[in-house]
Amino acid sequence: MLSTMRLRRLRDVLTGYVERGDVPGLVALVSRRGQTQVETIGTTAYDGGRPMSADTVFRVSSMSKLVTAAATMLLVEECRIRLDDPVDPLLPELAGRRVLRSLGAGLHDTVPAYRPITVRDLLTFTWGFGQLLAPPDAYPVLKAAVDLGIGMAEPRPRAMADQDEWLKRLGSLPLMAQPGERWFYHTGSDVLGVLLSRATGMSYADLLRERVFAPLRMSDTGFAVPAESLVRLAHGYWGDPPTPLDTQEEWAVPPPFLSGAGGLVSTVEDFFAFGRMMLRAGDRRLLSRPALETMMADHLTPAQKVLPHWAADEFEASGWGFGGKVTTRRHTIADTPGRYGWDGGLGTSWRVDPEEEMITILMTQRAWLSPSPPPILRDFWTLAYQAIDD
Repeated sequence: MLSTMRLRRLRDVLTGYVERGDVPGLVALVSRRGQTQVETIGTTAYDGGRPMSADTVFRVSSMSKLVTAAATMLLVEECRIRLDDPVDPLLPELAGRRVLRSLGAGLHDTVPAYRPITVRDLLTFTWGFGQLLAPPDAYPVLKAAVDLGIGMAEPRPRAMADQDEWLKRLGSLPLMAQPGERWFYHTGSDVLGVLLSRATGMSYADLLRERVFAPLRMSDTGFAVPAESLVRLAHGYWGDPPTPLDTQEEWAVPPPFLSGAGGLVSTVEDFFAFGRMMLRAGDRRLLSRPALETMMADHLTPAQKVLPHWAADEFEASGWGFGGKVTTRRHTIADTPGRYGWDGGLGTSWRVDPEEEMITILMTQRAWLSPSPPPILRDFWTLAYQAIDD
């Protein structure tokens, strides 16, 4: 069970972040073994806005990766795609890859790829390409990728090309490493969105709506916000001091690129439904238990976890499953081995913990200032787990 007294501590600490102006408001959810606590604190904008509520809509950015992984496993279970099959038939733009001799090599200093890219490579982010923690001109391949506008920084799907043109641009670049060699963040989920669209002959938005969101009754999740719901969209902020991220109206229509890595909006209520599905805790189930266990297993080798291009401690006590991080050992009180999930850099986080039968969700709309989780998120995790009372 969860301690009522200790849950009050969670509210008190999170209220402090709102009162100090770290975020204008937030929605937090902690659920364990049928007991659920939702806290709504503050407002949807620094200049007032509406009071936060459980149905406030947020840009969940990289939490989209979790949904993309689940959608991929739906098609794997139906044998429409296979984990270890090459993606070449559906994504010919990525066939016959060339690979840089080193990350800093010129674009034509390449060798042939040892093998084709597979669906598993994309799910585990080991397919050989992704975002780097480096200035845009640090490496020739990074500069070229930034110039092509394929999404090498913050999620901006409204500024990107449609999926076919996007994949054509991506396919014009060499890989940063051999398939299966290293973990590279982000781009694999965007490629999966295109793969699933082509495998089904549907737009990625229609596929998710029909196969994931409608069955789970995630009515506020998608790539755009209906006009009548825009009033519930929390205002987004960058930087320090915080400045507006975009306009609400930008989210009124779907973007040209339906980003499987960072394009969704959603609510705490909707991602709670997604979490119950992942824990097989509700009556709406999309995937078999073996499929879910496969998603939430650590698929990285020690060599793949060596990240010269990313935060060195990213996998200090964890690994990577399909589309999300997996805790591998106890490092803090919130690190139950097997805990699975991921965060959105615009201020959101989602985790499921099979051992504790626990779901934790924090939604804000103040973007992270670094790749490391901000204090509000680290405190939220601590506060959620210190509330366990059994």
